[in-house]
Amino acid sequence: MKLSQFKFKLPEELVALEPTFHRDECRLMVVHRKSKRIEMTKKDENGDDLKDEEGNPVYLDFRNILDYFDEDDTFIFNDTKVFPARLYGTKEKTDAKIEVFLLRELNQDLRLWDVLVEPARKIRIGNKLFFEEDGPMVAEVIDNTTSRGRTLRFLYDCPHDEFKRELFALGSAPLPRYIIDHREAVPEDIETFQTIYAKNEGAVTAPATGLHFSRELMKRMEIRGINFAFVTIHCGLGNFDAIEVEDLTKHKMSSEQMFVTKEACEIVNRTKKAGHKVCAVGVSTARATETAVGTDGMLKEYEGWTNKFIFPPYEFGMTNSLVANFYHPESTMMMTQCSFGGYDLIYDAYKRAVKHGYKFGCYGDAMLILDD
Repeated sequence: MKLSQFKFKLPEELVALEPTFHRDECRLMVVHRKSKRIEMTKKDENGDDLKDEEGNPVYLDFRNILDYFDEDDTFIFNDTKVFPARLYGTKEKTDAKIEVFLLRELNQDLRLWDVLVEPARKIRIGNKLFFEEDGPMVAEVIDNTTSRGRTLRFLYDCPHDEFKRELFALGSAPLPRYIIDHREAVPEDIETFQTIYAKNEGAVTAPATGLHFSRELMKRMEIRGINFAFVTIHCGLGNFDAIEVEDLTKHKMSSEQMFVTKEACEIVNRTKKAGHKVCAVGVSTARATETAVGTDGMLKEYEGWTNKFIFPPYEFGMTNSLVANFYHPESTMMMTQCSFGGYDLIYDAYKRAVKHGYKFGCYGDAMLILDD
């Protein structure tokens, strides 16, 4: 397919800049990929749309996801943990304000980090950056990696755990640029931009669909007898990279580190063999499971990296349901949704979402795609 097939007009006011008050109270749209049905509203006992006191339809909310799953179904979650990757420093001599976005630690002993800097034109090899006025956190630029990429060596002599703790204390939640361009990150974002089951540190953006799961909802799922399986894929910034080619086969995704354990495989494969639903939570999870699925349709243990780019036409080998957010036009995440649900059906769902004021982005509303 072509990039231009994923264009649509997204009004700026539909991009969510703040999380919902409760994690699980966003809207939920349910898409049935075989019957081509799209559900948006709650129904009464006669099957008619419920209306509020003003006669407006009452939309499904995320807590209604429980209505579509039964005992012995399994949800696969991405348990990556986001770290406070966005820092602001000043350049030596000029005191120019520089944004430093931490990507990954390259060497613990040498305190080497792969980072992005903005504005990049001001940062050259040999420059030093200061992160606190009269504070000890200083970094030296030792290499240029890409147009915006740099390798920094932090000049901080202390045990590694203390260094990481001090470094992260200076950072803020790595909200996407489309949010940061409209508001600054606040301390609360450190919590709201993190799933409640986050465990393995390494992500520089949240697996956004997982943000909708509250402790209360997961407890209700557990009581119903729904299984939880956890994989790890450290979400990077590649999902937000602009696609610069019309022919999608020529686009290359950035690699992300991922892990699939024996325990996760046992839970998922047992569910699949029994004919129950296996639901991937988010497109990052779908990419991970499609990387680790075998030719027999079963999930395999995996430790390594993936740059899998899923776009139509694509036949999924692992999961038979998917919950995801509503994403920006021409995004790789939207393309993965269209691969799972079918291009025409998901594109129609997106048009309805815009018409009915659904919210888009990491803090936005959710779509559940079922295989019925």
